[in-house]
Amino acid sequence: MIFNKDTAEKTAELLLQINAIKLNPKNPFTWASGWKSPIYCDNRLILSFPAIRNYIREEFSKNIEKKFGKPDVIAGVATGAIGIGMLVAEYMGLPFVYVRPEPKKHGRQNQVEGFLQKGQNVVIVEDLISTGNSSLLATEALRAAGANVKGMVAIFTYGFDIAEENFKKANLDLCTLSNYQNLLNLAVTKKYITEKEQITLKEWSNSPSVWGVEV
Repeated sequence: MIFNKDTAEKTAELLLQINAIKLNPKNPFTWASGWKSPIYCDNRLILSFPAIRNYIREEFSKNIEKKFGKPDVIAGVATGAIGIGMLVAEYMGLPFVYVRPEPKKHGRQNQVEGFLQKGQNVVIVEDLISTGNSSLLATEALRAAGANVKGMVAIFTYGFDIAEENFKKANLDLCTLSNYQNLLNLAVTKKYITEKEQITLKEWSNSPSVWGVEV
């Protein structure tokens, strides 16, 4: 779910303005998974724009406290959410940890980096949700470390059915600043895409794993 419609529309507009989200139905991108996609999202770009990163930081901070209460710790998911997660933790005056995709192969072999005590309330910050698999691996690592994970927040979600199912199975609340539906509506209104392109983009979101695959 999104925190609120105004924030969703504003966030989508900012992401489009700085090309953090690129829409290109005619020349699809190829994701690491091999999926063909008419959209590419790189929220790391937010960190290069002070006014926009401050907006994201403050919207996250305000809505985290409203939705989950003030946690003991903010956790960022490596690598995409480390930067914005640190900004949120700093703004809220809270400790910060980050979670690796897997434990280090050497040294202390940590997966959760930073100081975390068992029983502490944690809210996880993510930059982007697609299927939710990597985000939920981070959740498992925090729970295994003894954290009480209150929920997860993300800048943007594609809104795939598989992600919704995965979060439901993991018993984890997910709230986002914006989502795919708000993005498409705004992109048409602001003429980033045509209505015909919007139809293509909607078709992709209904079956992303097979979209654009030649039979």
